[in-house]
Amino acid sequence: MKKAKKTFPLQWQAVTSTLSTTMVLVMMGLVILCALTARQVSSSVKENMLVTIVLNDEMSRGEIAGMQTMLKTERYVKDVTMISADEVLKEQIDAIGSDPEEFIGFNPYYTELEMSMQPNYANSDSLEWIVKEVKSKFPEVTDINYHKDLVDNLNNNLNKITLVFGVLATLLLVVLIGLINNTVRLSIYSRRFIIHTMKLVGASWSFIRRPFLMRSLNIALISATLADAILLLLVRSVLRYDESLQQILPTANIVVTAVSVFLLGLLIMLLCTYVSVTHFIKLKENEMYER
Repeated sequence: MKKAKKTFPLQWQAVTSTLSTTMVLVMMGLVILCALTARQVSSSVKENMLVTIVLNDEMSRGEIAGMQTMLKTERYVKDVTMISADEVLKEQIDAIGSDPEEFIGFNPYYTELEMSMQPNYANSDSLEWIVKEVKSKFPEVTDINYHKDLVDNLNNNLNKITLVFGVLATLLLVVLIGLINNTVRLSIYSRRFIIHTMKLVGASWSFIRRPFLMRSLNIALISATLADAILLLLVRSVLRYDESLQQILPTANIVVTAVSVFLLGLLIMLLCTYVSVTHFIKLKENEMYER
Protein backbone atom coordinates (compact mmCIF):
# COMPACT_ATOMS: atom_id res chain seq x y z
CA MET A 1 0.00 0.00 0.00
CA LYS A 2 2.82 2.39 0.87
CA LYS A 3 4.50 1.60 -2.43
CA ALA A 4 1.36 2.53 -4.32
CA LYS A 5 1.20 5.87 -2.50
CA LYS A 6 4.78 6.63 -3.38
CA THR A 7 4.48 5.78 -7.05
CA PHE A 8 1.12 7.49 -7.58
CA PRO A 9 2.52 11.08 -7.72
CA LEU A 10 5.14 10.03 -10.26
CA GLN A 11 2.55 8.25 -12.35
CA TRP A 12 0.25 11.27 -12.21
CA GLN A 13 3.12 13.55 -13.25
CA ALA A 14 3.80 11.27 -16.20
CA VAL A 15 0.13 11.33 -17.24
CA THR A 16 -0.20 15.12 -17.02
CA SER A 17 3.11 15.59 -18.81
CA THR A 18 2.02 13.23 -21.59
CA LEU A 19 -1.36 14.91 -22.09
CA SER A 20 -0.05 18.48 -22.04
CA THR A 21 2.78 17.64 -24.42
CA THR A 22 0.35 15.86 -26.73
CA MET A 23 -1.96 18.88 -26.93
CA VAL A 24 0.84 21.29 -27.78
CA LEU A 25 2.27 18.87 -30.37
CA VAL A 26 -1.18 18.61 -32.00
CA MET A 27 -1.35 22.41 -32.28
CA MET A 28 2.18 22.49 -33.68
CA GLY A 29 1.24 19.79 -36.18
CA LEU A 30 -1.82 21.76 -37.31
CA VAL A 31 0.31 24.85 -37.91
CA ILE A 32 2.85 22.83 -39.92
CA LEU A 33 0.09 21.14 -41.94
CA CYS A 34 -1.64 24.46 -42.65
CA ALA A 35 1.64 26.01 -43.79
CA LEU A 36 2.32 23.08 -46.13
CA THR A 37 -1.26 23.26 -47.42
CA ALA A 38 -0.90 26.97 -48.16
CA ARG A 39 2.24 26.25 -50.18
CA GLN A 40 0.48 23.41 -51.97
CA VAL A 41 -2.40 25.71 -52.95
CA SER A 42 0.05 28.36 -54.09
CA SER A 43 2.00 25.84 -56.21
CA SER A 44 -1.24 24.56 -57.75
CA VAL A 45 -2.34 28.08 -58.67
CA LYS A 46 1.08 28.89 -60.13
CA GLU A 47 1.10 25.71 -62.21
CA ASN A 48 -2.31 26.62 -63.64
CA MET A 49 -1.21 30.16 -64.46
CA LEU A 50 -0.69 30.43 -68.21
CA VAL A 51 1.71 32.49 -70.28
CA THR A 52 0.27 33.06 -73.75
CA ILE A 53 2.70 33.23 -76.67
CA VAL A 54 1.17 34.79 -79.80
CA LEU A 55 2.79 33.50 -83.02
CA ASN A 56 3.29 34.95 -86.47
CA ASP A 57 0.56 33.77 -88.85
CA GLU A 58 3.20 32.84 -91.43
CA MET A 59 4.54 29.97 -89.32
CA SER A 60 3.78 26.49 -90.61
CA ARG A 61 2.39 23.66 -88.50
CA GLY A 62 5.81 21.99 -88.52
CA GLU A 63 7.58 25.13 -87.28
CA ILE A 64 5.03 25.59 -84.50
CA ALA A 65 5.39 21.94 -83.45
CA GLY A 66 9.20 22.33 -83.40
CA MET A 67 8.95 25.46 -81.27
CA GLN A 68 6.55 23.70 -78.92
CA THR A 69 9.00 20.80 -78.51
CA MET A 70 11.90 23.17 -77.81
CA LEU A 71 9.94 25.10 -75.20
CA LYS A 72 9.03 21.90 -73.35
CA THR A 73 12.73 21.26 -72.75
CA GLU A 74 13.21 24.55 -70.89
CA ARG A 75 13.66 24.23 -67.11
CA TYR A 76 10.99 26.80 -66.34
CA VAL A 77 8.26 25.17 -68.46
CA LYS A 78 5.86 22.53 -67.15
CA ASP A 79 3.83 22.06 -70.33
CA VAL A 80 3.05 23.77 -73.63
CA THR A 81 -0.24 23.51 -75.47
CA MET A 82 -0.94 24.80 -78.98
CA ILE A 83 -4.21 26.61 -79.67
CA SER A 84 -4.95 27.24 -83.34
CA ALA A 85 -6.29 30.54 -84.64
CA ASP A 86 -9.69 28.90 -85.21
CA GLU A 87 -9.80 27.71 -81.61
CA VAL A 88 -8.88 31.20 -80.37
CA LEU A 89 -11.67 32.64 -82.54
CA LYS A 90 -14.17 30.15 -81.08
CA GLU A 91 -13.13 31.07 -77.53
CA GLN A 92 -13.63 34.76 -78.29
CA ILE A 93 -17.04 34.12 -79.83
CA ASP A 94 -18.09 32.28 -76.66
CA ALA A 95 -16.70 35.13 -74.55
CA ILE A 96 -18.17 38.15 -76.38
CA GLY A 97 -21.20 36.48 -77.99
CA SER A 98 -20.48 37.60 -81.55
CA ASP A 99 -18.25 36.57 -84.46
CA PRO A 100 -15.75 39.29 -85.48
CA GLU A 101 -15.02 37.37 -88.68
CA GLU A 102 -18.49 38.28 -89.98
CA PHE A 103 -17.67 42.00 -89.78
CA ILE A 104 -14.09 42.10 -91.06
CA GLY A 105 -14.15 39.08 -93.38
CA PHE A 106 -11.19 37.20 -91.87
CA ASN A 107 -9.99 35.66 -88.62
CA PRO A 108 -8.15 38.44 -86.72
CA TYR A 109 -6.56 36.04 -84.25
CA TYR A 110 -3.29 34.13 -84.45
CA THR A 111 -2.18 30.69 -83.36
CA GLU A 112 -1.04 30.70 -79.74
CA LEU A 113 1.04 28.56 -77.44
CA GLU A 114 -0.15 28.37 -73.83
CA MET A 115 2.79 27.73 -71.55
CA SER A 116 2.26 26.58 -67.94
CA MET A 117 5.15 27.39 -65.63
CA GLN A 118 7.06 25.54 -62.96
CA PRO A 119 5.97 27.02 -59.58
CA ASN A 120 9.44 28.35 -58.72
CA TYR A 121 9.45 30.52 -61.86
CA ALA A 122 5.92 31.93 -61.48
CA ASN A 123 7.00 35.32 -60.15
CA SER A 124 7.42 38.74 -61.75
CA ASP A 125 11.22 38.78 -61.88
CA SER A 126 11.50 35.33 -63.44
CA LEU A 127 8.70 35.95 -65.92
CA GLU A 128 10.32 39.16 -67.15
CA TRP A 129 13.54 37.45 -68.16
CA ILE A 130 11.63 34.42 -69.48
CA VAL A 131 9.70 36.74 -71.82
CA LYS A 132 12.94 38.30 -73.03
CA GLU A 133 14.57 34.90 -73.51
CA VAL A 134 11.64 33.45 -75.48
CA LYS A 135 11.49 36.52 -77.74
CA SER A 136 15.24 36.39 -78.38
CA LYS A 137 15.18 32.66 -79.19
CA PHE A 138 12.05 32.78 -81.35
CA PRO A 139 11.74 35.88 -83.57
CA GLU A 140 8.42 34.50 -84.86
CA VAL A 141 6.79 35.44 -81.54
CA THR A 142 4.73 38.61 -81.91
CA ASP A 143 3.59 39.00 -78.31
CA ILE A 144 3.69 37.31 -74.89
CA ASN A 145 0.94 37.89 -72.34
CA TYR A 146 0.48 36.92 -68.70
CA HIS A 147 -1.44 38.30 -65.72
CA LYS A 148 1.23 40.32 -63.94
CA ASP A 149 -1.15 41.62 -61.27
CA LEU A 150 -2.28 38.08 -60.45
CA VAL A 151 1.34 36.95 -60.11
CA ASP A 152 2.25 39.87 -57.83
CA ASN A 153 -0.84 39.45 -55.63
CA LEU A 154 -0.29 35.70 -55.36
CA ASN A 155 3.33 36.05 -54.26
CA ASN A 156 2.53 38.89 -51.84
CA ASN A 157 -0.24 36.86 -50.23
CA LEU A 158 2.02 33.81 -50.00
CA ASN A 159 4.70 35.87 -48.24
CA LYS A 160 2.13 37.17 -45.74
CA ILE A 161 0.77 33.68 -45.08
CA THR A 162 4.30 32.32 -44.64
CA LEU A 163 5.07 35.09 -42.15
CA VAL A 164 1.89 34.43 -40.14
CA PHE A 165 2.49 30.68 -39.94
CA GLY A 166 6.16 31.29 -39.14
CA VAL A 167 5.21 33.50 -36.17
CA LEU A 168 2.60 30.98 -34.97
CA ALA A 169 5.07 28.10 -35.28
CA THR A 170 7.70 30.07 -33.35
CA LEU A 171 5.26 30.95 -30.56
CA LEU A 172 4.05 27.36 -30.26
CA LEU A 173 7.64 26.12 -30.24
CA VAL A 174 8.45 28.49 -27.36
CA VAL A 175 5.32 27.30 -25.51
CA LEU A 176 6.22 23.67 -26.16
CA ILE A 177 9.78 24.09 -24.93
CA GLY A 178 8.63 26.05 -21.87
CA LEU A 179 5.91 23.54 -21.00
CA ILE A 180 8.13 20.50 -21.37
CA ASN A 181 11.02 22.17 -19.58
CA ASN A 182 8.89 23.20 -16.59
CA THR A 183 7.25 19.78 -16.35
CA VAL A 184 10.59 17.99 -16.54
CA ARG A 185 12.26 20.32 -14.02
CA LEU A 186 9.42 19.84 -11.51
CA SER A 187 9.64 16.11 -11.88
CA ILE A 188 13.40 16.07 -11.42
CA TYR A 189 13.26 18.66 -8.59
CA SER A 190 11.19 16.27 -6.49
CA ARG A 191 13.98 13.69 -6.88
CA ARG A 192 16.97 16.00 -6.47
CA PHE A 193 18.08 14.32 -3.23
CA ILE A 194 18.13 10.94 -4.98
CA ILE A 195 20.40 12.50 -7.60
CA HIS A 196 22.63 13.89 -4.84
CA THR A 197 22.79 10.50 -3.10
CA MET A 198 23.74 8.76 -6.35
CA LYS A 199 26.46 11.36 -6.87
CA LEU A 200 27.81 10.79 -3.34
CA VAL A 201 28.17 7.02 -3.89
CA GLY A 202 30.24 7.67 -7.01
CA ALA A 203 27.70 7.25 -9.82
CA SER A 204 28.78 8.82 -13.08
CA TRP A 205 26.78 11.65 -14.64
CA SER A 206 25.71 9.47 -17.54
CA PHE A 207 24.52 6.77 -15.13
CA ILE A 208 22.45 9.34 -13.20
CA ARG A 209 20.94 10.78 -16.37
CA ARG A 210 20.01 7.41 -17.89
CA PRO A 211 16.79 6.63 -15.93
CA PHE A 212 15.50 10.19 -16.36
CA LEU A 213 16.22 10.15 -20.08
CA MET A 214 14.54 6.77 -20.48
CA ARG A 215 11.45 8.00 -18.62
CA SER A 216 11.31 11.13 -20.77
CA LEU A 217 11.82 9.04 -23.89
CA ASN A 218 8.80 6.91 -23.00
CA ILE A 219 6.67 10.00 -22.36
CA ALA A 220 7.85 11.59 -25.60
CA LEU A 221 7.11 8.45 -27.63
CA ILE A 222 3.59 8.19 -26.21
CA SER A 223 2.91 11.93 -26.64
CA ALA A 224 4.21 12.07 -30.20
CA THR A 225 2.33 8.92 -31.17
CA LEU A 226 -0.92 10.26 -29.69
CA ALA A 227 -0.42 13.63 -31.39
CA ASP A 228 0.17 11.98 -34.78
CA ALA A 229 -2.87 9.73 -34.28
CA ILE A 230 -5.08 12.75 -33.49
CA LEU A 231 -3.75 14.66 -36.51
CA LEU A 232 -4.34 11.69 -38.82
CA LEU A 233 -7.90 11.31 -37.52
CA LEU A 234 -8.55 15.00 -38.14
CA VAL A 235 -7.15 14.81 -41.67
CA ARG A 236 -9.13 11.67 -42.39
CA SER A 237 -12.33 13.33 -41.17
CA VAL A 238 -11.70 16.37 -43.38
CA LEU A 239 -11.00 14.22 -46.46
CA ARG A 240 -14.07 12.11 -45.79
CA TYR A 241 -16.13 15.30 -45.66
CA ASP A 242 -14.73 16.54 -49.00
CA GLU A 243 -12.59 14.19 -51.11
CA SER A 244 -11.57 17.01 -53.47
CA LEU A 245 -9.32 18.36 -50.69
CA GLN A 246 -6.96 15.46 -51.44
CA GLN A 247 -5.33 17.73 -54.03
CA ILE A 248 -4.24 20.25 -51.39
CA LEU A 249 -3.64 17.62 -48.68
CA PRO A 250 -1.36 15.15 -50.46
CA THR A 251 0.04 12.15 -48.62
CA ALA A 252 3.56 13.61 -48.75
CA ASN A 253 2.54 16.68 -46.71
CA ILE A 254 0.74 14.53 -44.16
CA VAL A 255 3.80 12.31 -43.77
CA VAL A 256 6.11 15.33 -43.40
CA THR A 257 3.83 16.76 -40.70
CA ALA A 258 3.64 13.47 -38.79
CA VAL A 259 7.42 12.94 -38.91
CA SER A 260 8.11 16.56 -37.90
CA VAL A 261 5.78 16.33 -34.90
CA PHE A 262 7.25 13.00 -33.82
CA LEU A 263 10.88 14.12 -34.05
CA LEU A 264 10.13 17.50 -32.49
CA GLY A 265 8.50 15.87 -29.47
CA LEU A 266 11.40 13.47 -28.95
CA LEU A 267 14.11 16.07 -29.44
CA ILE A 268 12.66 18.72 -27.11
CA MET A 269 11.75 16.25 -24.36
CA LEU A 270 15.18 14.61 -24.32
CA LEU A 271 17.03 17.91 -24.59
CA CYS A 272 15.08 19.48 -21.70
CA THR A 273 15.61 16.38 -19.57
CA TYR A 274 19.34 16.33 -20.28
CA VAL A 275 19.73 20.03 -19.39
CA SER A 276 17.59 19.77 -16.23
CA VAL A 277 19.31 16.66 -14.86
CA THR A 278 22.71 18.18 -15.53
CA HIS A 279 21.62 21.31 -13.68
CA PHE A 280 20.63 19.34 -10.56
CA ILE A 281 23.76 17.18 -10.72
CA LYS A 282 25.87 20.33 -10.53
CA LEU A 283 24.04 21.63 -7.45
CA LYS A 284 25.79 21.48 -4.12
CA GLU A 285 23.98 20.12 -1.08
CA ASN A 286 23.29 23.53 0.50
CA GLU A 287 21.91 24.84 -2.81
CA MET A 288 19.29 22.06 -2.92
CA TYR A 289 17.54 23.45 0.14
CA GLU A 290 17.44 26.94 -1.33
CA ARG A 291 15.48 25.87 -4.43
